[in-house]
Amino acid sequence: MRKLIDTAHIKVVLAAIVWGSSGVFIKYLGLPAPLIAFFRVGIPVAVLAGWFIYHREPIFVNGIRLMLVASAVNALRLIFYFVGYLNAPIGNAVIILYTWPVFAVLMGYFFLNEPMPPRNIGLLVLAMAGIALVFSGKPFSVENKVFIGMGAMLLSALLNAASVTLFKHQSPRFSPLKILFFQNFLGVLVFLPFVFIHGNELTFQKTTTASLYALLVGVAGYGLFFFALRSIRASTASFLAYIEVVSAVLFGVWVFNEVLSLHEIAGGSMIILASVMLKK
Repeated sequence: MRKLIDTAHIKVVLAAIVWGSSGVFIKYLGLPAPLIAFFRVGIPVAVLAGWFIYHREPIFVNGIRLMLVASAVNALRLIFYFVGYLNAPIGNAVIILYTWPVFAVLMGYFFLNEPMPPRNIGLLVLAMAGIALVFSGKPFSVENKVFIGMGAMLLSALLNAASVTLFKHQSPRFSPLKILFFQNFLGVLVFLPFVFIHGNELTFQKTTTASLYALLVGVAGYGLFFFALRSIRASTASFLAYIEVVSAVLFGVWVFNEVLSLHEIAGGSMIILASVMLKK
């Protein structure tokens, strides 16, 4: 039993490291956000559809309307996610991305009737102060790519919280693989036209890299995470997932020589601390 738990921990850590590589892939590709998004959702859907067909498991069953709404929200989230990474430094982007648990707590309170003790209110204030600190020193301007990227990632975090809330509401009715399938499904339909609009920007190398990115993050990363949940508590897995922040920052330093300022480190620490404590 101990060995199974240790293996599950390793799976989550590996998943978080894989997720942390996203910024490097996205910046290297440098393709329009909807085109990268098509690969990110299309390959997981194709792989999972093949899995369900092979096992003769029905995909489209009664009661998937809310799942499709969540899928649409996730598709919109991905646009802002890629815009964020394409414009902001990896370290800044991933710190802002991890404000999503803060928004999830708020949505859980308003839409799922989850409790909001005074302690959580204090942690929400701490997280908001951290966001303000990270954004400080970034001039508010549509010409400031870093500010636009961080703003897009903040919207992505908000939409991620919404999709997580919706999928959480449906989780008793659907398996993890079904949730992963529908998480990406509508995005394929939404982003497919951009393959024809921007297809001339694809080279063999970029197509291969985008496909590898989708397999690593969309299939392997999330696959490791969901299968690990069979052996460990969701709270433990969520805590280990914060390794993505460290992983992403280190990738940014290693590949692009990025450096975080002191106030960005302080603000990021406030956000991560609040997010971790909110999950307890």
